[in-house]
Amino acid sequence: MTSEYYSLFISADEFPFLNFSLSTLAFLFISLLAFFLSPGGLAWALSYTRFPLQHKTAIPGPTGFPLAGLLFAFTGSLTHRVLGKLAKAFKAESLMAFSVGLTRFVISSQPKSAKEILNSSAFADRPIKESAYMLLFHRAMGFAPFGEYWRNLRRISATYMLSPRQIAELGEFRRVLGLKMVEQIKGLMEKESGEFEVKSILHFGSLNNVMMSVFGKCYDFESVDGVELESLVSEGYELLGIFNWSDHFPILGWFDLQGVRKRCRKLVSRVNVFVGKIIEEHRVNKLENNGVVLEGRCEGRCGDFVDVLLGLEGEERLSDSDMIAVLWVIFPLH
Repeated sequence: MTSEYYSLFISADEFPFLNFSLSTLAFLFISLLAFFLSPGGLAWALSYTRFPLQHKTAIPGPTGFPLAGLLFAFTGSLTHRVLGKLAKAFKAESLMAFSVGLTRFVISSQPKSAKEILNSSAFADRPIKESAYMLLFHRAMGFAPFGEYWRNLRRISATYMLSPRQIAELGEFRRVLGLKMVEQIKGLMEKESGEFEVKSILHFGSLNNVMMSVFGKCYDFESVDGVELESLVSEGYELLGIFNWSDHFPILGWFDLQGVRKRCRKLVSRVNVFVGKIIEEHRVNKLENNGVVLEGRCEGRCGDFVDVLLGLEGEERLSDSDMIAVLWVIFPLH
């Protein structure tokens, strides 16, 4: 029994296209590698292809993993420390660029640079998280696009809700609220042998201070409305804080792997009912008192922020859905 072995030798001289193909593949591989290793990572590299002149003044920063970028820096609880160490390592404490999926990030570890960023209109528009968009925040001042609508909301907030007069009028309420919090702390110290969590007392005090300014009332957090309010705010905090993969990898948005979209829909319906009820109560009070809201007011006080929004006329007038968005965004950010 015999065996035959066949060997096939291909000469590059006979098949010159092979040299061309190998050279092309090598060039593409090197180009792709250089693309992924561009300062700041994939998302910044894509922006350089659209705006080539920016590449000459590229912000330094880590490339991270291909496609993922610095994704894994956000999976832990010490992201700020990881980013701080990277800024020192790349000598980019003033400005450092990096990517997470298709999202560009730029951070500053210096107060001076951070102040310039916060005061610059170039950074007024931000990529809107899916949770922020679904929770109506894209129509409130914190997330609305920079423009006439945003400037109008900012002016209304500065003139009415954050005006010196409005803050001064709430001085007595804050004093009483502070004394109440001290009494609560004193009672818990006696009850719990000196050990208890102060966070919840500060949280409720802060929230009620905002509630009085915005809605003209405060809540007992053992009541039905108080429990619902606390639940809404807690859920809003959590959804805003979730690192949602769909924000940075659009293809994952089809699957809603983390259930963010589903939870947002449920929260939006609850917020519409809760805040919509308060707006309607203010409308009824206004009609019953010939346009002057008296219920829950100190004598001589101007109206709360709901009254201000309801009193807007002409081009400044807001729809109910816009008012709900403007009012609701205050609480998760209080």
